Amino acid sequence: MTTPTEHEQGIWLTQEAHDRLKAELDQLVAGRPAMAAEINARREEGDLKENGGYHAAKEEQGKQEGRIRQLTDLLRKARVGEPPTTATTAELGTVITIRFQGDDDTEKFLLGSREIAGTTDLAVYSPESAMGSAIMGSEPGTSVTYKAPNGRDITVEVVAVEPFVP
Repeated sequence: MTTPTEHEQGIWLTQEAHDRLKAELDQLVAGRPAMAAEINARREEGDLKENGGYHAAKEEQGKQEGRIRQLTDLLRKARVGEPPTTATTAELGTVITIRFQGDDDTEKFLLGSREIAGTTDLAVYSPESAMGSAIMGSEPGTSVTYKAPNGRDITVEVVAVEPFVP
């Protein structure tokens, strides 16, 4: 059985994270006229080949437009809601405690969108990451193996699953 990816499920966000991202998007969109005016002002300074201010303004505009597209797409796909109130398996919006094979220490993280990271002190792993996709649907006591970006196989045990409390 394959687990749906975050893209297929939609991106789970808390209301707070959604509101923060929407405010950022609104601010970027509202700043478009000022950015266009800045580019025009720099263009009027003369030779575009040697106009560092013009090129810097165009580069900044490109970054802003990229972020606008990213936020628009993210908010369009977002599923806004409260995290689960009970948790028995690793799913979006749950806090997972794992133990790496051969290590006594545990690691605790939130399984969800990285965009939530601004609302919690926990590390946030995407369900599309190697580890996130491997543990989706797992119950405490389950061991899973996944391939790390460096090509190594890593085995972790799901120690606990609990609801995320923002």
